[in-house]
Amino acid sequence: MAKAKSAKPAKAAKPAKAAKPAKPAIRPLGEKVLIERLEAEQTTRGGIVLPDTAKEKPQKGTILALGDGKLLDDGTRAKFQVSVGDQVLFASYAGTEIKVDGNEYMLMDESDILAVLS
Repeated sequence: MAKAKSAKPAKAAKPAKAAKPAKPAIRPLGEKVLIERLEAEQTTRGGIVLPDTAKEKPQKGTILALGDGKLLDDGTRAKFQVSVGDQVLFASYAGTEIKVDGNEYMLMDESDILAVLS
């Protein structure tokens, strides 16, 4: 007499993970830092919706990549005071805006960063 095989219940499909934006294929050189700006505010504190023309570009961003560090006179490289993932505040006219694969980034010297936000 053969035993009847019980049917195994079907496994539930794993939910798909949200796709993270791909890290840009940009490697800063020297003391340069690659930053992604934070989104501009859509409304004021009082609730007034701002049109695109009235929005100021934020001076805050997240560091995505670091260069090798500043080359010192003795041939060594200085360590960065910031690290990848830090949220920073930078000068209003600092750096160079670049566009890669439809995304906008800032490429600037570490000295243009004013503070690390905690």
